[in-house]
Amino acid sequence: MIIETDNLTKMYGNKVGCSEICLTVGEGQIFGFLGPNGAGKSTLVKTLVGLLFPTSGSARILGKPLGDRSVRRKTGFLPENFRYQDWLTGAELLSFHGSLHGMNRAEKTRRIPEVLELVGLGEKGRQRVGSYSKGMQQRVGLACALLPDPELIFLDEPTSALDPLGRREVREIMLELRKRGKTIFLNSHLLSEVEMVCDRVAFINKGCIVAEGSLDNLLANTVEVDMRVEGISQKMLGELSILSSSLKAEGNLIRLCLRDIADTPVLAEVVVNNGGKLFSLNTRQNSLEDLFIELVKEGGHQVC
Repeated sequence: MIIETDNLTKMYGNKVGCSEICLTVGEGQIFGFLGPNGAGKSTLVKTLVGLLFPTSGSARILGKPLGDRSVRRKTGFLPENFRYQDWLTGAELLSFHGSLHGMNRAEKTRRIPEVLELVGLGEKGRQRVGSYSKGMQQRVGLACALLPDPELIFLDEPTSALDPLGRREVREIMLELRKRGKTIFLNSHLLSEVEMVCDRVAFINKGCIVAEGSLDNLLANTVEVDMRVEGISQKMLGELSILSSSLKAEGNLIRLCLRDIADTPVLAEVVVNNGGKLFSLNTRQNSLEDLFIELVKEGGHQVC
């Protein structure tokens, strides 16, 4: 595993930053980490990259314990609240970060133009960072994270300052990195973006993990069905309830949540076999946003 945490906890005095976090992230995954503001997302990332010391628990990054210097050379990080030396040019900023990573002159000469082009700055690397727009600064921050060609990249809200075209370009960069076997730990409030790129996600609320898994599994049990039926009977409702996790009937309308979307045709069979007349059947698969809101409102239960 690229990331493994075991009851990792960070306290700020009596205030919980993150509590008893148990996560595993495999090689070559884009892992989405989601939660409302103040839930503990950035605290966990800062703990994993070594900017904060955990209060208790443990973690291993690339097979090494937290704080191992060899891991830092293989890790890239784009923070949410970035600020760079505005008197440096983009290329000079990258050269400085390359030196911090221990890259020699030849490596920097080769990689700096590559990453500037990759993030869409190209010739703008000769301009001072102070003249960059916020979106350009976010791009050069991404370039800094990718400069040493890391195995693991932490991206904290990497597209928050970008326009729709820029967001698409960053998504394409992440997908290309995954093809090359890189692992990405992504914090993002843009849930539609997470749905497009992530293999697995975890939700954090009030410092605790409340749900974790592949997107397919997390959304599998969220298919809502509305049926307009004439001749509803208790026997019909009983058979429909076996297929659903919740069911409500009012007048000639039946609303239920399917356990498995593959059971949709069976609903019609149950209605007809019980003497009912089916006038309409409409399905709607809940989105990641629906699941996010449900988990935040309900609070969820800690997963470990």
